[in-house]
Amino acid sequence: MEMMAIKARQETAGIGKYLAFWLGREEFAVPVERIREIIPWQEITPVPQAAAYILGVINLRGRVVPVMDLRQRLGMHMLERGARACIVVMQPDKGCARSPIGVVVDGVSEVLQIQRSEVEETAALGNGSMQMGYVNQIAKNRGKVKLLLEIDSVLAGQKDAAGEPGTLELAGRGSE
Repeated sequence: MEMMAIKARQETAGIGKYLAFWLGREEFAVPVERIREIIPWQEITPVPQAAAYILGVINLRGRVVPVMDLRQRLGMHMLERGARACIVVMQPDKGCARSPIGVVVDGVSEVLQIQRSEVEETAALGNGSMQMGYVNQIAKNRGKVKLLLEIDSVLAGQKDAAGEPGTLELAGRGSE
């Protein structure tokens, strides 16, 4: 199954444009077709007992959109939010069947074209010793390294008992 996913990524890697953004000093990128819009920082309404990485929800032109702290989701150190922080509203599935999700980033840097020849699988680096989780590809573009997020995995909620991704957990479970 993992080999099929790697093969699918290799076949589609570098085809199209990517939105690059910052989390601290690290630059990440996601396919532009998954981006709905980029909005300035705004007040987020907390949701009690939400998953730890869910900051809450926003009202986006009459639609309630959950907002994820991408730093926390990726297990990164928390930093004070800077003046360039914004919310990137992403589509969690290509078919637009699920509601969009806002992702807090430190700043958007550019839209770039990444060629297939610029992309390497993380499994191929260090003889497979790099386990990156949500980052399975790295692009070398214009002399800089961009970490390509597996956005489907990042935006998916907690896994269910069968190991399948669920939906974002806006409400946690009560004590049993």
